[in-house]
Amino acid sequence: MLSKIPVDFGKIKKEDLDKEILRVGIIAELDAINLYEQLAALTTNEDIRKVFLDIAKEEKTHVGEFQSMLLRIDQEQVEEMAHGKEEVEELTGK
Repeated sequence: MLSKIPVDFGKIKKEDLDKEILRVGIIAELDAINLYEQLAALTTNEDIRKVFLDIAKEEKTHVGEFQSMLLRIDQEQVEEMAHGKEEVEELTGK
């Protein structure tokens, strides 16, 4: 199932618009990754599977590109990602 983008861009503050645009891009890429990996798992044709998995991998790069841009402009996101990492390390001991 693909995500529904709940953002009404007309209601977003101008200073938050670029952050929201990048988040929508991330959501779209994550949807594509999920779709391609699911389709790869369904096919019995090895060549088709390889192509879908390769494309899914490219979409992961796109997520990284959008996330990198988001981290440039959203300091709160940077801080919360650091907190999330710390929490995982505390919970897992790693």
